Amino acid sequence: MNTRDLTQLGVPPGEPMRRGMEYIAKYILKGLDKAALRGDVESVVGEPAAFLDDELRGEFARVLTRYPLTTRTNPAPWQQWGEGLEAEAVNQISRACQLPVAVMGALMPDAHVGYGLPIGGVLATDNVVIPYAVGVDIACRMKLTVLDLPLRDLDRQREFLTNAIDVETRFGIGAKFKNRREHEVMDADWSASPVTRQNRDRAWSQLGTSGSGNHFIEFGVFTNEQAVGDLPPGEYVALLSHSGSRGTGAAVCDHYSKLAMAQHPNLPKEHKHLAWLSLDSEDGQEYWNAMELMGRYAAANHALIHRHMARHLRVNVLLDVENHHNFAWKERHVIDGVEREVVVHRKGATPAGDGVLGIIPGSMATPGFLVRGKGNAVSLKSASHGAGRVMSRTKAMATFEWEKVNRLLKDRGVKLISAGLDEVPGVYKDIHQVMAAQADLVDVLGRFDPKLVKMAPHGERPED
Repeated sequence: MNTRDLTQLGVPPGEPMRRGMEYIAKYILKGLDKAALRGDVESVVGEPAAFLDDELRGEFARVLTRYPLTTRTNPAPWQQWGEGLEAEAVNQISRACQLPVAVMGALMPDAHVGYGLPIGGVLATDNVVIPYAVGVDIACRMKLTVLDLPLRDLDRQREFLTNAIDVETRFGIGAKFKNRREHEVMDADWSASPVTRQNRDRAWSQLGTSGSGNHFIEFGVFTNEQAVGDLPPGEYVALLSHSGSRGTGAAVCDHYSKLAMAQHPNLPKEHKHLAWLSLDSEDGQEYWNAMELMGRYAAANHALIHRHMARHLRVNVLLDVENHHNFAWKERHVIDGVEREVVVHRKGATPAGDGVLGIIPGSMATPGFLVRGKGNAVSLKSASHGAGRVMSRTKAMATFEWEKVNRLLKDRGVKLISAGLDEVPGVYKDIHQVMAAQADLVDVLGRFDPKLVKMAPHGERPED
């Protein structure tokens, strides 16, 4: 390794560079494994505080803690799908790929600005996890079930369906059940981290709830022109849900993002929310285990909603598909011609490996789609997670009026039970354009048209 290699890893010039080269020379003189040298250097650069008392690496580590970490001169490669994306969202993925721990990136066609990594951003890193690149609503999830219910019941039994939603889930910040729902996820090891241990009781009370923000429950028409599994071609009543890990997931993000930022105080201001945790560290392992638990918890939320809804309606489930975003996965990808394990963060992006099924929703008045991934390597086997916003919630509140929105919904045959004005169709991109922009990422297997929609009431604080 030489100074160019150290620069690419983010080592500042001057004394840090000199101490880095001295450390490399000592490493080689000691006869240590040269093949492991780069990984050793990356560990020290990634988390110098862990090596302050190390005899070989200590001087290099100590000087790194006194100097701002620079970004790599040659950013990790990345590619975007879709045109006319929000400029700051593009800037965010570009900055993320400047991180010394970044390996590869991708930007989906529904992209818009987020904290650190944009919504719709995909980032592969080397043995580190970035809490804000996972997101606040950890493991936010989509679930679609096709129900053995006559199509005519969407109109004739609207009150019955509305009552089923009201009884079998809850909306709003802090929403919970008095009589707690049962699921084996509550028997998991909630001592995975101090945060999950402290929030287990709250998590249990919120099990099976939907929350607020862009989370929803919808009944609608699912249409598939070809068989999907054992489901023949046709039109069916289906239930679609979108929600995540509720208050506990947010608490996990808050705790570990602050830890990550405290460990990297010298990151430039614009990279602050991209601070990472090494997976070789105790904090990194704690976060990873908590994130995995939140993935199981979010899946349990949806499982209960759909299970209780089917029981309430006294119908069978004909097809069941789900996927989650706002998560990090350890996956093997070909990077610079070499297959290696990386940590793939999909913040508002859907896994789209070869043959993997997923759901990409539109808005309350536009269709969503059941898709099958094509395993596109350049996108890190990812696709969009929805249509994507075109304006902020504040701007939406100042732009739209319920009278005009309700007229549009009536024209589309959609009955809205409740929602905020900041979630109306006009705040989202054209889902058809988004799907066209990612034709090389997914194949469409079916279409879902919403007919009965419930979200958190107007005025409720968003938690998405």
